[in-house]
Amino acid sequence: MIKITETARDAMQGIKTFIPTSVKVNYINALLRAGFDTVDCGSFVSGKVIPQMADSTEVISQLVLNEPVPELMALVVNSKGVKKAIETKRINCLSYPFSISPTFLKRNLNTDEAGSLKVIEEMLETASDHTFDWVIYLSMALGNPYGDDWSPAMVVEGASKLYDLGIRRMPLSDILGNATPEIIFDVYSQLIAAFPDADFGIHLHTKPSQSHAKLEAAWEAGVRSFETVLNGLGGCPTAAKEMVGNLSTQDLLAFCQEKGIENNVNLMALYEASIEAKNFNIHNQTT
Repeated sequence: MIKITETARDAMQGIKTFIPTSVKVNYINALLRAGFDTVDCGSFVSGKVIPQMADSTEVISQLVLNEPVPELMALVVNSKGVKKAIETKRINCLSYPFSISPTFLKRNLNTDEAGSLKVIEEMLETASDHTFDWVIYLSMALGNPYGDDWSPAMVVEGASKLYDLGIRRMPLSDILGNATPEIIFDVYSQLIAAFPDADFGIHLHTKPSQSHAKLEAAWEAGVRSFETVLNGLGGCPTAAKEMVGNLSTQDLLAFCQEKGIENNVNLMALYEASIEAKNFNIHNQTT
């Protein structure tokens, strides 16, 4: 059995043309019915930085939460965002894009490693009276496209710093699609051996033609949590000029079917979500 996080936020955040709130609500509600373990449904960051997600509070307030309710995740980058998530009274999982890459931290968060770790500590304190699960990404953990120093040992060291803060969910993120199957297998093998009680999921941006080999490497290394986007849409608007699409939900499910891997996704409900995604695609094509 694997866990799947459907990252609707990542599907939408890089689209320049504003998607109407009602379209977002219908799209995410359809995903909520599809049986994903977690749905990444919003972002509490400055609307000046990510204007597409400026209506996250309104979107989240309109989600239909029928049983069984999947985990609802939102991205935060400071304590102000954590407070907004608390105010929704719906979000129960928070994510943050940490990185071992100083270039990425500067581009994405305008900070360095020390500053980023301090922010994480501050956010944990802000949320201490609330029952949030935390997902801290190890961005650029599967290679570095900026020329920064990188090695599997550095990834293990970065994970250790988060582990010491009490973080146990640390997906590795390859935002620009540079990871090779060999690197994926090597890094995860070392991490999982070093921290056997942690959940090192994978957040891939990849060309569809390369998905299977990368999934094979992750699975064989012991990865059991995967993040996807229906139709492979999305990308990080601050990582580089050109965005690389996400691992598609369909590609992961095809891999699961091939390998006989159990998951909780309802294929009929997923088909209905794909119909809603057609409205979403209309806005994507205008960018």
